[in-house]
Amino acid sequence: MPGRKKRGQQTVVFDSPPVITAWASVVGPKEGEGPWGQDFDLVLEDYLFGEKTWEMAEHKMLREAITRAVDKRNFMPEDTDLLLAGDLLNQIVASNFAARDLEIPFLGLYGACSTMSEGLSVGAMLMDGGYFERIVAAACSHHYTAERQYRFPTEQGVQKAATAQWTATAAGAVLLEASGSGPSIKSITVGKVIDMGQTDQSDMGSAMAAAAAHTIKTHLSDLNLPGDYYDLIVSGDLGQIGSAIARQLFVRDGIISPEYSDCGVLLYDQSQTVGSGASGCGCCACMLCGPLLKKMQKGEINKLLLVATGALMSPVTSFQGESIPSIAHAVAIETA
Repeated sequence: MPGRKKRGQQTVVFDSPPVITAWASVVGPKEGEGPWGQDFDLVLEDYLFGEKTWEMAEHKMLREAITRAVDKRNFMPEDTDLLLAGDLLNQIVASNFAARDLEIPFLGLYGACSTMSEGLSVGAMLMDGGYFERIVAAACSHHYTAERQYRFPTEQGVQKAATAQWTATAAGAVLLEASGSGPSIKSITVGKVIDMGQTDQSDMGSAMAAAAAHTIKTHLSDLNLPGDYYDLIVSGDLGQIGSAIARQLFVRDGIISPEYSDCGVLLYDQSQTVGSGASGCGCCACMLCGPLLKKMQKGEINKLLLVATGALMSPVTSFQGESIPSIAHAVAIETA
C-alpha cells in the first residue's frame, strides 16, 4: 500500500511543508555578465577563485554559497543538522571537500544536473518526517572541471557542436527549516529514468527532454492539477533544443498552456556564445537561489515547479556506445 503522504504514482505531499528561509548563489564571470548578474550573491572575477586548481575553486564556491545562506539567518554552518549536496565530479569531490571544511553531517548526492531538485526532495522528506529541523541543500558545477572530465581539455581547442551546451560555473544553496518565513515546499515528484536512445553526448538537451516531460506530466496527474496551475514551470538545463522538444511533448501529452521555461535558456543572454544554452548542476541551483526565489520573495511568482534534469551517463559508457539515460525530479515551491 502507498504511504499516506504519497499521491498517485510518484508524488509526495507534505503535511508540514519545509520552509525555504534563506538561499545564496555564487557564479563565475560569464554567468555574472548574463541578464541576472545583479541577482546573484557573488560574481567571481576569475575561474580560480584564489585557488590553484579549478576543482578547488569549485569546492570553494559551494562552501561560500552554503556559508552565505546560513549567515543570512545568523547561523553558523555547524548549527545545521544536515548538508545534502552534490556535483558533477568523480566521487563528488567538490561537495565532499566543502563538507570537510564545514564539519556538517553530510549526505552526498549524485543525480547529474538533477542534483538540486534531488537534494530539495530528500531534504523536504527528511524534514517533514521529523528527522531534522534545519537542512541545507546545495549543488555546484564549474565549466572547466566539467570540460576536463566529460569532454576535452580546454587547452586542446576542440570545436563544439551547435547542439552542445555550456556548463555553468555556479553554486547554489538553500536553507530549509521546519518553520519560519519564506516559500515552502508543498510536494515533490521523484523522477523515473527515461532513455530515448540518444547517444550523442554533445546533445544532452535532446536526451533529457523526455524525462522532464514525463515528470511534469506525472506531477500534474498525481495531484490532479491543470497545466496552468503553476505561475512558472522551469526545467533545469534542457537548453534551446531540449526545451523545444519538451514543449512538443507537452502538446502530445495534453498538458494545456503551461507557463514554461528552462534555466539553461534563461541563464545567459543571446549575445553570449554558449551553444544551445547552459548546463550543469550549478545552472539550476544558481537560477533558483538567485532570480527565481527573489521573484517569489517579491510576489512576482507565487507557485513554482522546479524540474531539474540530469543525464545519467559517464565518459566511459559514452565511449562504449551506450545511450544516455536521463532523469528529472520536480519540486513544488509556493508562497502560501
